[in-house]
Amino acid sequence: MKVVNRQGQVLLQRVKWCDSFGTKLRGLMFRRSIEPDEGLVLAETRSSIAATSIHMFFVPFDIAVIWLDENYRVVYKALAKSWRPYYASPQAARYVLEGPPALLDQVPIGDQLSFEE
Repeated sequence: MKVVNRQGQVLLQRVKWCDSFGTKLRGLMFRRSIEPDEGLVLAETRSSIAATSIHMFFVPFDIAVIWLDENYRVVYKALAKSWRPYYASPQAARYVLEGPPALLDQVPIGDQLSFEE
């Protein structure tokens, strides 16, 4: 799957959709790096601050974290540093997009993203 912004620009070519407990729990843990064109989407069944919070334990590299609402609109974003205990959006979100740090410069708050096969 790929991530596309409102202007039709492909932001990430290889994105894994994670909606099971196991895939969300594993996330990017125990990997050595993330490629410039890849990412993960952690999908929840409802919007929440707590359910979309993340940790960076066992992730030895920094990542871009982008929180999206139920309409795939960006509500918050942050650079998550390796081995930090907690990151959360101050606003409820339903999806969390994790990718390479450069993604933060390409996605403004308020932008609407889409996910395509």
